[in-house]
Amino acid sequence: MTIMLKSLRRERKMTQGNLAKIFHISQTSVSKYETGETFPDLETAVKMADFFGVSLDEFVVREGK
Repeated sequence: MTIMLKSLRRERKMTQGNLAKIFHISQTSVSKYETGETFPDLETAVKMADFFGVSLDEFVVREGK
C-alpha cells in the first residue's frame, strides 16, 4: 500500500515543510509517508485527501490493483 502524497504535493508545488506546517506534523513524518516507511493515521489521511480534493480511495493506492 502507498499513498499519493508526493505526487499531489508536487502538483501544488509545495515542499514537505509547507505540508508539515499545514497538518501540524514534522517534515520527517511527511518524508516517511511519501516513501512508505510509515503511514498517517486514518484521521490525518482523511484530512490530507480532503485538502488535495481527492477521495480517500484515490489517496490510498493498493499494490496489485
